[in-house]
Amino acid sequence: MSASERALELRTEIERHNHQYYVLDAPLIADADYDRLFRELQALEAEHPELLTVDSPTQRVGGKALETFLPVRHALPMLSIRTETDIEASGSFAFDARVRRELKLGEGDPAVEYAAELKFDGLAINLRYEDGVLVRAATRGDGETGEDVTANVRTVGQIPLRLHTSEAPRVLEVRGEIYMKRRDFERFNARAQAAGEKTLVNPRNGAAGGIRQLDPRIAASRLLSFFAYGLGDVQGWSLPETHSAVLDALDALGLPVCAERAIRRGPAELAEFHRSVGERRGNLPFDIDGVVYKVNSLALQARLGFVSREPRWAVAHKYAAEEASTEVLGIDIQVGRTGALTPVARLAPVFVGGVTVTNATLHNEDEVRRKDVHVGDTVIVRRAGDVGVTLHVSVSNRISQIMAMSSDDNGSMFNGGTLP
Repeated sequence: MSASERALELRTEIERHNHQYYVLDAPLIADADYDRLFRELQALEAEHPELLTVDSPTQRVGGKALETFLPVRHALPMLSIRTETDIEASGSFAFDARVRRELKLGEGDPAVEYAAELKFDGLAINLRYEDGVLVRAATRGDGETGEDVTANVRTVGQIPLRLHTSEAPRVLEVRGEIYMKRRDFERFNARAQAAGEKTLVNPRNGAAGGIRQLDPRIAASRLLSFFAYGLGDVQGWSLPETHSAVLDALDALGLPVCAERAIRRGPAELAEFHRSVGERRGNLPFDIDGVVYKVNSLALQARLGFVSREPRWAVAHKYAAEEASTEVLGIDIQVGRTGALTPVARLAPVFVGGVTVTNATLHNEDEVRRKDVHVGDTVIVRRAGDVGVTLHVSVSNRISQIMAMSSDDNGSMFNGGTLP
């Protein structure tokens, strides 16, 4: 296959998955698999610049405004940030080296100060406050134009309808993440399963799907949460000098800001933040897939500027994927000590969340039939903290969820605990 043919194939495949995820709220592959496709296309276009097209997925942030929502043109674009694919400490050093190079700093110059935060796994949102009152909420969309989801965002109890100040800015756009706590995700699926209704694939899908529903009551039923992490358009407000001070100011205005953040200087301290958060990742009440580093000085951010679709002054430093796709190789019957028969899916070995998963129990025959599990199905294995996994069967345009007990390569078993 030629480079041009592969580029066309990748663009078509990525756009299909973009549509499934952003428009239909029905992802077909794991995030790690999508990222691999995206990175391959980026590398191909970098090697063959003549293949780069204006409609390539690499040239836009992603997403699309639904026709059922009013379009909202962002006063300032909502751009994504670069992903550091090196998940080791060296990824922190690579980012710092790029920043120092762009700022023309020498070895004798002081370390750069950074704001280190969590990379939340939810839906990016822009909240527009005018004279302290929430007047509009919009999704990222394609970065330039999003969807007006004000009615749904108003159902998120953490988001203030009025800022907590008597001297509100004329205009203050707050950017952040709508997300779903693991506890609320489990509660929602418990209710849905008991009612015989469709359960959610994962917390991020629950957040994105809830905000992008026509009926605000559906959004309210998801028990969604919010964290603020930045600014859009600002008028009539004196900006602080640093990003960390901006977050402090937003917190004072009544906007929820995650406490898991810190100021770090130099790459070694960034790497330590990445490591320490990674150790506690499974115990957080919400999902993350990495941490974010931002040059703390707003003046230096302005000097660094942007390249293509990303700011030079920020990066997302990811962790090893806790979701991965694999194949059902067979379905065996396991006889328990009491004589109970349990179907067990034999999986092509897949490393996820620190263990290699090779088997998953499927509870009983009725559940296998209800979930329509077959040999040869592609499944998404999702690690839920340190307690278990969920399998999501993905065949053609369908995804069904299966609770599972899985074993690592040593044969030890751990109970699935994501869904009831």
